[in-house]
Amino acid sequence: MKNSFKNLSYPEMKAKRDELKRKYMELRFKMVVGHVDNPILKRTMRRQIARLNTLITAVESAAKLPAQKAEVK
Repeated sequence: MKNSFKNLSYPEMKAKRDELKRKYMELRFKMVVGHVDNPILKRTMRRQIARLNTLITAVESAAKLPAQKAEVK
């Protein structure tokens, strides 16, 4: 599951991140209100969101890099 995000396209990564953020918020509310079967799920979801953020940032910076080199010349 760790590396399953690398083969996604940029829009798919952003959509997956938004979906995970929504599920994470729902899980947080459930933890406050009542019992959650797997409390470790909160940590794993947070880490998955961080992995997606890292990949999204890498794609964005890779897209900016050629444009910056063209401006310098």
